[in-house]
Amino acid sequence: MTQPNSPEHSANVNVDQTRKVLRKELLARRRHIPAEIRQHWDQLLMSGLLTWCEQHQPRSVGVYWPIHAEPDLRACYSQMTQMGIQLALPWVVEKNVPLRFLVWQEGDAMTRDDYGIPLPAQREHLIVPEVLLIPCVGFTAQGYRLGYGGGFYDRTLALHVQCRAIGIAYHSTLSEFARGVHDIRMHKILTEKELLEFN
Repeated sequence: MTQPNSPEHSANVNVDQTRKVLRKELLARRRHIPAEIRQHWDQLLMSGLLTWCEQHQPRSVGVYWPIHAEPDLRACYSQMTQMGIQLALPWVVEKNVPLRFLVWQEGDAMTRDDYGIPLPAQREHLIVPEVLLIPCVGFTAQGYRLGYGGGFYDRTLALHVQCRAIGIAYHSTLSEFARGVHDIRMHKILTEKELLEFN
């Protein structure tokens, strides 16, 4: 643990501040992408995701409900279910703890969590998905993801090291930023242009 006045602590604070500014810029940039362009990119992302699923046939995938103009993959979730893939949605149980994943498929009863994001009404059927689709605010050429700063996915990946992490991003959010002390590299990052593989 770093001391409050140590050089290492100061460096971490500087990294956090730089990332905070970049996060704000990238979110604003994403919100200003015209809807028709985002929809086109989403179609390309879904095509790439379904191709990957056909090739690798994961048994379970943690998907997400899009917020803040994130890539919207919901139109292909039913096709993933038809492939025999069990889907699950992330549940933020409380701050500073890993996510849990609730089994879900289209048509299930839904409520909203404390952040206003749709979530399965049931809280009993939990799984640890083989694959996690993780939306990125930004990403680096080395496979590190910039999120919203809560650290939920990093804690989850640190706990469940067997999960394969696929970052989902628009190619225009490729950026340069210093990795945070707790950042975990994505195994892959899927954009509308390509699938980047890291390990």
